[in-house]
Amino acid sequence: MTLQDMLEARALPAVNFPSTATGWWRRHMELQQLLCREAYGRLPPPPQQLSVREVAVDERFCAGNAPLRQLRLTVTLPRGQFTFPVSLAVPTAHRPCPLVVFISFRPNMPDKYLPVEELTDRGWAVASFCYLNVTSDNSDFHDGLAGALEVDRSLPDAPGKLILWAWAAMRVLDHVRTLPEVDARRVAVAGHSRLAKAALLAGGLDTRFFAVLANEPGTLGGALTRGKTGEQLEDVCDTFPHFFCPHLREYVGREAELPFDQHHLLALIAPRKLYVASAAQDLWADPVSEFLGCCAADTAWQALGVPGLLCPDRLPRLGEAFSGGSLGYHVRPGEHYLSRYEWQRFLDFLDRM
Repeated sequence: MTLQDMLEARALPAVNFPSTATGWWRRHMELQQLLCREAYGRLPPPPQQLSVREVAVDERFCAGNAPLRQLRLTVTLPRGQFTFPVSLAVPTAHRPCPLVVFISFRPNMPDKYLPVEELTDRGWAVASFCYLNVTSDNSDFHDGLAGALEVDRSLPDAPGKLILWAWAAMRVLDHVRTLPEVDARRVAVAGHSRLAKAALLAGGLDTRFFAVLANEPGTLGGALTRGKTGEQLEDVCDTFPHFFCPHLREYVGREAELPFDQHHLLALIAPRKLYVASAAQDLWADPVSEFLGCCAADTAWQALGVPGLLCPDRLPRLGEAFSGGSLGYHVRPGEHYLSRYEWQRFLDFLDRM
């Protein structure tokens, strides 16, 4: 069966990206509004003001080759202020350097998912923040950023936690773009699992990110919902209802009626760089549906005349990386994890201008 046969069997709604700049931007805005209204909730507006305070610095971090700064970012909102911590490591050589904004499960730097020294040795700066320092990973919308924004979950399009974590990544982007030691044109956003979903949202909704690195984003991330195995829409709506806007639950059992699928989210990143990575034993995320999501989204890159997913007309083999275009993909052996193997493939992809 060809890839096209596999996609046609899923009866996906079309991306429909025009080739003109004006038409592309109009369609881009339409898809943003569709995804926010139907799945992720309204994106809060930018803050009225952003201020940054450095609270500590470790000049010896990474053998002195990438000093580590601990920052506090404060955003001024209509009803008050909110502050969250960010760790920033910038290599001293080859400045201005590109940077990855990493949405992390923990405040650690380095972390088991974030081999900072390997990134800085290759000339990449890293800005990392723990998602729990932004808002809790549960249905409590009174704490952190959710509380500061006074999110009203009685509204069908109320923002979910994924879009709040994505919003925080955009605020980190606001700051790092002002730093003379950072190449403002080459700031990527990355995440793993549920935070890969947030990274996709950040990159899809904020075109200032030049690239998105999404590791095993799964259901309502990079994997197509129609025809998906493993975790289903009902599963995420039952277990993680706080990720999404309340309206999404109306599609449980009616997935064929969704006015979008995940290739629409991936397509928002065109013509920029996007890399999606899967693990063969991560059956809950469904690697085949993650790969087919990339295949379906590729039409957006094609419409804009940019090489997107360059691959044979078949499913990928284990350890095979399709990274010659602006849309990359690989599936590795093993389970749900963000490994050094991923980071090596990610950086190879990003460094290939």
